Amino acid sequence: MIAIRRYAGPVLIGLAALLLAWAGWSYWQAGNSPEAESGHDRDLALSAGKQQIAALNSMDHARVDAGLRQWLNASTGPLHDQLRRDSAQSRQRILQARTSAEGSVTAAALTELDGRAGTAQVIASVEIRLTPQAGAPSVQRKRYEAGLSRTPGGWKLTSLTAIPAGAR
Repeated sequence: MIAIRRYAGPVLIGLAALLLAWAGWSYWQAGNSPEAESGHDRDLALSAGKQQIAALNSMDHARVDAGLRQWLNASTGPLHDQLRRDSAQSRQRILQARTSAEGSVTAAALTELDGRAGTAQVIASVEIRLTPQAGAPSVQRKRYEAGLSRTPGGWKLTSLTAIPAGAR
């Protein structure tokens, strides 16, 4: 009986140390697994996609140049090139319309993610509040499919396509 008591303390300490080591290793494995990395990529891509889609549906007609810069900052690749190419025409149309737009994403989901290639696809429902310089504001609802690419500056839109009602 005395021998059991003498060894019980060190045995319990040893078992506790083994349990703690196993728990630490399991925690480290879970945090460094491909599934955890994929989940992190998914969260970042979805969050960026929502922000970028809202940005491309927003414009303050009193601050057109800042709005156009915001559009360029939200995009990369072919979409960025198109926005840059069309910026003078866009600026003129916005100034003539004298209407501000504020887009907010009401729902979004990632439909594809390739973490290795750094590409993703997002679908989103957007509510756009249009405020003319004179007159009453109105609300439009639109749906989009967007392509994203991971860049050194984070996820950015490479495409933005309106989805007609009843599609998909």
